[in-house]
Amino acid sequence: MTLETRLDNQLFTMHASGALFWNEKKILFISDVHLGKVVHFRKNGFPIPNNAAQENFDKLMQVVTFFNPKRIVFLGDLFHSTQNSEWNLFVDWCQSCPSEITLIAGNHDVIPDFNFHEIGIEVISSLKIDTFLFTHHPTTTNGFFNCSGHIHPGIILRGLGKNSLKLPCFFQQKSQLILPAFGTFTGLGIIKPKEGDQIFVLTQDEVIQVNSTFS
Repeated sequence: MTLETRLDNQLFTMHASGALFWNEKKILFISDVHLGKVVHFRKNGFPIPNNAAQENFDKLMQVVTFFNPKRIVFLGDLFHSTQNSEWNLFVDWCQSCPSEITLIAGNHDVIPDFNFHEIGIEVISSLKIDTFLFTHHPTTTNGFFNCSGHIHPGIILRGLGKNSLKLPCFFQQKSQLILPAFGTFTGLGIIKPKEGDQIFVLTQDEVIQVNSTFS
């Protein structure tokens, strides 16, 4: 279900949900949940199952229960668009969550900040802790290791013949780690790793490091 890795001499745990836990700081990082997307799509005629919206909240509850973090930091695109009925589900979830919650605003986060402030959530543009810089968009800043989201990284694993499999992944480069999208129905941005890059694919219940030459 998890796989530990060292980033800039700190221990982090990658979870099969796509979440990342900073062991020393007890902080849980989650990117690109895109709450409200299911309801938005259903209103526009897409045949998405009724229980799909609840899946995101079930995942959130499971991963928070697993790590019991002091703080949760969402790395942007927490909501897909404007408020809809999933906002009420989110408020209910926040009331049951014992952790401090911070949102690093992403390009999809158009809900006004005061809505989050009213339920005790801090909204910021980026976060620096020690030698780490946490953002929504991948960025490069001298002296900092960047953790971000936004691109919904995925990889194509190719087998014998024409067999292939698309999977979400954590994508690590020299001074950067890009988290997979946490939410359902978010899609994948297929990456093309270079020599030295590290790929950690997500299966239903495992995080597995793979050789980038397999892609």
